Amino acid sequence: MARPRKPLLSTDRIVETARELVDREGLAAVSTRRLAAELGVSGPSLYNHFRTKDEILEAVADSVSGLVDLSMFEGGTHGRDWRTALHDWAVSYRAALRDHPNIVPVLARGPGRRPAALRLADAVYGAMVDAGWPPAQATSIGALMRYFVMGSVLGSFAGGFVDDASAYDPADYPHLGQAHLLAEQQEKIDERAFETGLTALLDGLAQQYEQVRRQVQQVQQGVQR
Repeated sequence: MARPRKPLLSTDRIVETARELVDREGLAAVSTRRLAAELGVSGPSLYNHFRTKDEILEAVADSVSGLVDLSMFEGGTHGRDWRTALHDWAVSYRAALRDHPNIVPVLARGPGRRPAALRLADAVYGAMVDAGWPPAQATSIGALMRYFVMGSVLGSFAGGFVDDASAYDPADYPHLGQAHLLAEQQEKIDERAFETGLTALLDGLAQQYEQVRRQVQQVQQGVQR
């Protein structure tokens, strides 16, 4: 009997199938037995590619990190608009996580040894340093953006309200008379909230950046005297 032209199992196929399973049913649904069934193979064959379930989930998380656009940081900022680059990256980052929200708890552990996640961290940090941020503050900016973006996809403010006007009695909640309408506008409200928060965050960083530049100029002037 001729061998199949394509191998029945590959690392990419395992990761893709596991990602689809996580997207559909969450992290708890993933087991080597369940994944083998989804792939139509025997359980032990998975161990030729991954030693544990955790390794599979790490690979799934990294595949999502790999979806984030980093082109705005190519070559560093070097005087370019670091704020616009950071904004565009945050939007792309959120889009990737929004499409795969169930894997966020794994991503929240940090990059560890995951290649795509490490490239992401390296790109953001390097671009901020190239733009003139001190290394310590560049590290803080990377952490801050990570907290903000991940937090924005862990839940929906608008989606947390029920579509039932009787749940918001004006006698108890005088300012929530329209709250039952929020759920149907969930996507629009969540997007607007994200952009509002991102703008406020970047405005604050821009103010800090001007302070940093002034401090650097003062130091340089002191050296020249």
